[in-house]
Amino acid sequence: MRVHDENGRGCRAGWHKVWPALALAVCGPCGPMAARAAEPAVYVDARNEEEDVTGRAAAASEGTVSNLRLERRPMERPGEVLETIPGVIVTQHSGGGKANQFFLRGFNLDHGTDFATSLSGIPLNLPSHAHGHGYLDLNFLIPELIDRINYRKGPYRAQDGDFGSAGAASIEYARTLPNAFASASWGQDGYRRGLLAGSPKLGEGNLLYALEAYGNNGPWDMPENLGRLNGVLRWSTGTANDGWSVGAMSYRAKWASTDQVPQRALDAGLISRFGNLDPSDGGSTARSLLSADWAARGTNTQTRALVWHQRYRLNLYSNFTFFTDPVNGDQFEQAERRNATGFSGSHAITHYVNDLPSVTTFGVQLRQDRVDPLGLYLTTARVRHTTVREDAVRQTSFGLYAENSYPWTRQLRSIVGLRLDQYRFRVSSDTAANSGSMRDRVASPKFALIYAPNDRLELYGNLGRGFHSNDARGTTARINPDPRDPGFLGPVDPVTPLVRTTGQEIGLRVEPVSGWRSTLALWKLRADSELLFVGDAGTTEPSRPTIRRGIEWSNMWTPARNWVVDFDLDLSRARFRDFDPAGDQVPGAIERTASIGVGYHGVDRFAEMRVRYFGSRALIEDNSERSPVSTIVNLRMGLKPEKRLTVALDVLNLFNRKVSDVDYFYESQLASEVAPVADRHTHPAVPRTLRLTLVYAFD
Repeated sequence: MRVHDENGRGCRAGWHKVWPALALAVCGPCGPMAARAAEPAVYVDARNEEEDVTGRAAAASEGTVSNLRLERRPMERPGEVLETIPGVIVTQHSGGGKANQFFLRGFNLDHGTDFATSLSGIPLNLPSHAHGHGYLDLNFLIPELIDRINYRKGPYRAQDGDFGSAGAASIEYARTLPNAFASASWGQDGYRRGLLAGSPKLGEGNLLYALEAYGNNGPWDMPENLGRLNGVLRWSTGTANDGWSVGAMSYRAKWASTDQVPQRALDAGLISRFGNLDPSDGGSTARSLLSADWAARGTNTQTRALVWHQRYRLNLYSNFTFFTDPVNGDQFEQAERRNATGFSGSHAITHYVNDLPSVTTFGVQLRQDRVDPLGLYLTTARVRHTTVREDAVRQTSFGLYAENSYPWTRQLRSIVGLRLDQYRFRVSSDTAANSGSMRDRVASPKFALIYAPNDRLELYGNLGRGFHSNDARGTTARINPDPRDPGFLGPVDPVTPLVRTTGQEIGLRVEPVSGWRSTLALWKLRADSELLFVGDAGTTEPSRPTIRRGIEWSNMWTPARNWVVDFDLDLSRARFRDFDPAGDQVPGAIERTASIGVGYHGVDRFAEMRVRYFGSRALIEDNSERSPVSTIVNLRMGLKPEKRLTVALDVLNLFNRKVSDVDYFYESQLASEVAPVADRHTHPAVPRTLRLTLVYAFD
């Protein structure tokens, strides 16, 4: 990341030209911006926004997003930090305490399946989860603490294992902050947020602390009553490459939920656009994390180790089909109590070939999740009346990998890797026939070839295999335990524990002129089995084999000092590979996305506009039902009346577009209906919403 000390010259004189842009501007969280207020004034270029990874990346679709890019983005939800990754869409179909819905590279990733995400090395996807395999809840993130996000797409790096076929993101919290700061935010619909953070010296190191309190009712007819309490404590010494740290995080949330509703209920006026059909939906969750990491850098070596432990709980109440049971209703509860422990370590050795550095890395990853109880219950107004199933699951994974980056010449290098994974699933079920254990293993080779004819251009070719695991309960299933299913107590076939994926990609990274950086990638991904979301159960199930193809074009441009423009366009096509009369479209698969941002970052004022285009998607296999297009413009602008104080105004959905956050197509039954009806079910995006933030930076 490069910053340029200009002492503010020439910034105020051009301010009258910026006001028109403010009417169309959007910006990111301002906590870190105020925390850096005492630093020399800076002007931005494309390198501030996204770190140049030329010479290090294995693919055109790899990148690193700096905290400067996060600072000016408007974020309705913490999980939207991942929208800084080109092509990623983050939405919500339920309450604000539930994991987001993610889309990328022709995938409806549901709540995180096939997108591996970690925080400071700790994996965040939860396997064999009560709501959906690979569940990724990012609501506990504090965006102001993020130092950078390293992202990768496709199964091309040996360090990425389960859930990493579509992509992976490594979110890194900062070890220290330039200044302590306090932040307070207020907005429409009962929005409020307070944050206190700093990193004072303590002994030989620094103590990073943050405490966040959050509340929101949202635009819903039934107030969401979302409350979050979040804390971070981390002591560190040295650097990320040569030092160590110990840390703790704790998070609690509780909410009422307005889930997706059938379009026919809206058309008939039974409920408003922000209404609901079951006011008792919602949930509560908690997460506690302990971790310790160590890194040591030698003359030609880099060694890392991380150990972590997590306690997690969830009680989630949902009703997606409403009254197919006219007596009790269709609400169900998904609940779990989880203890997970993990270790990861790596050792990299640099040796020189013809004065060029070749790096060989060896790594190990170990994880065990104990989930007990792991339950699915039928409920009425959050009161259980039937147990569908209740299990105790122990899932253990062990991964080894090796990767070598070899410089054949100063222009040509290769990256070759091999990953070996072994899994063991053990299930103890209240239905004895569904108890048992299962083992599986998989090998995943990786290969990349990179050619750089000059310092402004790199060309990439990639091949790689990856995998995703399936829910442990499916690997030992023999009998259908669901009384709502016509096949209740009938035999079922167990699923394949580990499913292969195969990716291919060619691309380039180029700087056509100074200040403009562009990447282009053409990719393909085959999966031996798809994981699909099942609306009435709220779970994912294995489905048919698929193939996806696409093209991505990403750009970052600095047209003038203090101005940055970014533009991303992603086109993809997802199809089932086998024949079925139902059709070959993958329901919910994203096809077209685009994102445009225009930002101004001066010494004492800032502004940014963002436009997000979320294209239409097939909702069922024959493509006869499709989701509508969603385009949203967000705006943020702010002032620094004095060097320690920042005032920012966010306007979400600037033009008050009545668009969907997410859409599904399935059968449901209203109270007045005698049988289920197939219909589009929708969850609206928030209307125009204003939020004001004040941040004060301390010495």
